[in-house]
Amino acid sequence: MRWHEITIHTREEVAELIANAFHEMGAGGVTIEESGTLNKERDTSFGQLYDTPLNDIPEGEAVVQAYFADPEDVEALIAQLEEHVRFVRDELEYDVGKAAIKSREVNEEDWAHSWKQYYKPMRISDRLTIKPTWEQYEPETADEIILELDPGMAFGTGTHPTTSLCLQTLEKAIEPGTDVIDVGTGSGVLAIAAAKLGARRVLALDLDPVAVESAGENVQLNGVEGTVAVMQSDLLGVLRSAGLVPGGSDGGEAAQADAGQLGVKLPVKLVVANILAEIILLFIRDVYEVLESGGTYITSGIYKNKADDVEKGLIEAGFVIERKERDQDWIAFVAKKP
Repeated sequence: MRWHEITIHTREEVAELIANAFHEMGAGGVTIEESGTLNKERDTSFGQLYDTPLNDIPEGEAVVQAYFADPEDVEALIAQLEEHVRFVRDELEYDVGKAAIKSREVNEEDWAHSWKQYYKPMRISDRLTIKPTWEQYEPETADEIILELDPGMAFGTGTHPTTSLCLQTLEKAIEPGTDVIDVGTGSGVLAIAAAKLGARRVLALDLDPVAVESAGENVQLNGVEGTVAVMQSDLLGVLRSAGLVPGGSDGGEAAQADAGQLGVKLPVKLVVANILAEIILLFIRDVYEVLESGGTYITSGIYKNKADDVEKGLIEAGFVIERKERDQDWIAFVAKKP
């Protein structure tokens, strides 16, 4: 199959925003390649090695590529992308860098599999290691937990700083036997990790039906389908429609039945969300409602220039900030419901 590739050269801090726009434009696959310079501060606390540059992308910059199957109007897609870039720059006040856009036709095999050569097993925390399904790997310790992952064409390898922050924080925060909700699950890596760290039940939610399919496949790869339920939902909308958060239906016995179908028992002990800061701010109060008293909210995907906004939003919703974790310019919050 012939595909049309649209590439934008931008800044690392807006790469996820641009990728999200591509998804909304109907891209069949999206890749993000960030700077591979050795000057970049990297987490090596778990033995990761970075001995050669991964690419020639300047420090702080990123290349985002999207693939569209036989689009009717490529120029219209580029115009739509340009409009989104202006919104990110002018309204959200991010530095978008050069924002240079180009396009070309490519064969599917040129992009769908070539990136796999750069994706290797990676130790993420004291116990968690992400292993792509096509790689061989033997655990180094008896208590090492292997997360088998095939991220598909669009939903990430799990090694981005925002995801590794969530995984490291999740490992410290989770209590065996508790119920967890993962909002914006993508490849399902956080939900799978929660299950393997001892969660009783995990509800993994994502708006994108392709992400739901990808996460479901990864859940089966890891043998945790009895613990993790993957559902399509706009943030916590599936709970709202069941009347389980304010603004939904009548609740009551019908809501309890719906809660049973979802697997988790509300309120839950832990919610995790690794998504954009602008999205996090939209449903903080919903998270507060589905958490039990003393429950924990782990949220990442927050670039440093949005950290104050997210912290303010968490506090205004009633959360107490327990701590902040940082990897490069990305922030994760651990917040408690009193």
